[in-house]
Amino acid sequence: MTHDITQPTGTPATRSTWNYHPELPLQNHSLFDLKRGPLEGLKLLWNSWKPISDRWIVIGVSVLTWFYLSPSLQVAREFKFDWIATLYFRNLLILTILAGGMHLYLYTFKMQGDRFRYDTRPFHRKNALFTFSNQFADNVFWSLASGVTIWTAYEVAGLWAFANGYMPILSFSSSPIAFLLWFMLLPFYGILHFYWIHRVLHWGPLYRRAHSLHHRNVNVGPWSGMSMHPIEHVMYLSSVVIHFVIASHPLHFIYHLQSKVLLAVSSHAGYESVTLGEDSNAGLKVGDFFHQLHHRYFECNYGEPDVPCDQWFGTFHDGSEEATARTRVRMKRMREKK
Repeated sequence: MTHDITQPTGTPATRSTWNYHPELPLQNHSLFDLKRGPLEGLKLLWNSWKPISDRWIVIGVSVLTWFYLSPSLQVAREFKFDWIATLYFRNLLILTILAGGMHLYLYTFKMQGDRFRYDTRPFHRKNALFTFSNQFADNVFWSLASGVTIWTAYEVAGLWAFANGYMPILSFSSSPIAFLLWFMLLPFYGILHFYWIHRVLHWGPLYRRAHSLHHRNVNVGPWSGMSMHPIEHVMYLSSVVIHFVIASHPLHFIYHLQSKVLLAVSSHAGYESVTLGEDSNAGLKVGDFFHQLHHRYFECNYGEPDVPCDQWFGTFHDGSEEATARTRVRMKRMREKK
């Protein structure tokens, strides 16, 4: 496969190529590692939700959004400009506050310096590869112009479908256990969907037409997460189609969409953690080194660590020199097939 941008060069992934990285090689901490036994797997699942995680934050935002910032299903029965425009500007504001706030804190004011930052190279300026010849402006434009629009379109269609009986509704009062389990299961389904959609996006024609826009960002920041071509936005968010098949609540639907959008922002932060200052040990885990490796080496780590699809299908990069060598051999073979 021939990519439209220059591949990163230099030595393999060692401490000298990163400002910071977690302990390497990366280990499989997935619930699905059967070697560790079911009880240890359930413990890992429990720990991934406590004491506070970005998932809880997204659930909190989704609850506030559904109860205070969304139209009732009675209103959503008909497509009308007022409630659709309200959703659009609400989503625009949410994304701007999160991605913009993280960028200001981490990159503009550098409140924690380069502590926990993976790659300290500056974002590109005066580079014709990017829209407006500027990586930051490119990322903001595609995140807002395409990302918010398609996110809102999915949400409008979903609420309208719930309101008109085209999507089965699951209420807390009728099935409280199933209602709560949906919040636990949706992330795993989303990762499975993302892995296969991502593999498809790396197919030559689709990569060149759409996914290469996201991969301009070898070094990522908060605005990079939702900086995608409209085709990729449609495919990336299409996991919410499952709600047309399996009963759920509009709150689950909103949470599903917001988790795909907002966790894309946090996972591309470029930092492993956001701390309370340069010397603080208190912080919230955000960035994903697993995915940072994908942006540097391309043909690896298509999924997310919680579901080990990359281990299952031979595309896992654990951050070691050996994994870098294997990935480069794999890329060479892929090019030769084209």
